[in-house]
Amino acid sequence: MSGTEVGSGTVLFDLVDGVGTVTLNRPERRNAISWQLVEDLLAALDRAGSARGLRVLVVTGAGSDFCVGADLARVGSDHQGDQETRTLRGRSAEDDLARLTHASTIVELLTSFPRPTIAAVDGACAGAGLSLALAADFRIAAERAVFNTAFVSAGVSGDLGSAWLLTRAVGGARARALLLDPGKLTAARAADVGIVTEVVADLRTRVDELAGKLATQAPRAMRYAKQNLADAALAPLSDYLGREAPRMVDCARGADARLAARAFMEGRRPVFTEE
Repeated sequence: MSGTEVGSGTVLFDLVDGVGTVTLNRPERRNAISWQLVEDLLAALDRAGSARGLRVLVVTGAGSDFCVGADLARVGSDHQGDQETRTLRGRSAEDDLARLTHASTIVELLTSFPRPTIAAVDGACAGAGLSLALAADFRIAAERAVFNTAFVSAGVSGDLGSAWLLTRAVGGARARALLLDPGKLTAARAADVGIVTEVVADLRTRVDELAGKLATQAPRAMRYAKQNLADAALAPLSDYLGREAPRMVDCARGADARLAARAFMEGRRPVFTEE
């Protein structure tokens, strides 16, 4: 797995041809979430957000799994461990709340990321790992991928925006069934219910293809389109229309719109330059 270590190395980051890749890097623990991974992932997302030339962000896992959620071997123990293995559990309820609130900013950063995001999911994707995947714009899954909300089975109610994200992905009724009666879903079944965008035989090839295509689109149009989608989920229509219109005008009067029009008339693909 390529990439530069972020922080302690539980997360990797690289940027090639406009595509940034954030890789959860605890394959020996199936990329289970530790406190250090939270800190490293937040640092990686901050780096991605400020990376010059980044047009698409891919989130994936090292090894054979995406992310199995919290490190249950540590949650079930009173041992606090070192910084790398420590879970979100602190030394008091107040400490726990502060840690979890801090960790929850991960899904805020992902859902509001100004560029298109892709979760490339192989193997297990469960619990908070599923929340990370649901926070992405696209969820591309290998045929062997397996999904599970898993929280109730582990005796907990859910975190990292699990119910909020799942409800918006699959609807209220399905979200209730998936969260209150957890169980393993094949990739095909996850696609049927709306968790997965696409199931593919060759995950890496398809993700590279999609990321490459998205990276060629007009950056400003992409950014505004994502803001439109976020507003559409929460704002009343009258408020939404008031936010949509100035974005459209700004795009239409920009260089990329003129470039796209010329390229269309000349029968070629545009190469966008605006950020």
